[in-house]
Amino acid sequence: MREGGLDGPETKLLRNDITSGSAVKIQANGITLGYNDRGEGPPLVFLHAFPLNRTMWAQQEEALSSRFRVITIDLRGHGESDAPAWRYSLEQYAADVKELLDHLGVAKSVFVGLSMGGYLEFALYRQFPQLVRGLVFADTRAEADKPEQRKWRFDLAQRTAAVGPSAVIDDMLSKLLSSKAYERQPALVERVKSIQAAAPVQGIIGDLMAMAERPDSTGLLDSIAVPVLVIVGEDDVLTPPADAERIARGIRGARLVTIPGAGHLSNMEQPALFNRALEEFAAGLSAAKG
Repeated sequence: MREGGLDGPETKLLRNDITSGSAVKIQANGITLGYNDRGEGPPLVFLHAFPLNRTMWAQQEEALSSRFRVITIDLRGHGESDAPAWRYSLEQYAADVKELLDHLGVAKSVFVGLSMGGYLEFALYRQFPQLVRGLVFADTRAEADKPEQRKWRFDLAQRTAAVGPSAVIDDMLSKLLSSKAYERQPALVERVKSIQAAAPVQGIIGDLMAMAERPDSTGLLDSIAVPVLVIVGEDDVLTPPADAERIARGIRGARLVTIPGAGHLSNMEQPALFNRALEEFAAGLSAAKG
């Protein structure tokens, strides 16, 4: 039996085809959410970056599902989830995640969020702290946007509305990976680009609005009372190591891991190092629990 419970009978599965790469789908909060649920053991819930989807976690799913129950989610507006054309918020994403986990019978989990996924972890901890067994903040920050960052998001939303996902690709692709990876790993660059290109315009704009309006979370740090791991790519230019260091300093007992040779998408650029740090953290929580 899976830790966290079996799928409840009320779960509305629309598709059950994890092995082929297609998502399992449920109805949650009035929309369809796509997700993968693979493996047995303590649950790990993965929350993706902007403007990607659950497939960015493929190497974590493959490596960790032999030991853990790995749940990867397409947030609303991405992947195989619906992309309603309306205002999005991090609190709304958190409610979506909560409803999905209720359907799956997962009462408590370790959450792993990268970039926007890290912002979502703060929202989850504010709204549903009872869900949280531990937190992994990867390549993210606690601070709210500064005025110039909000303006950049607004301008990018306008360009995306006019020309589509190519606006985001042009603006962000080269910043998501280290310069070495961008120059020497064309297959990885193309993979990241293809995920960005598949993002619906409504989802991109919704994300940008949600992130621009998110609250500052620095005041929340010293109240976080669960184990925390902070991961950052050494060459991350979007949320550099200094951002990760502030999170780690602010949370009592948090551990910081800096991954050499990795940019913003540290889990994709250096998966073996990322997976090792994550597995050690999650296994330590399991040992402490049992």
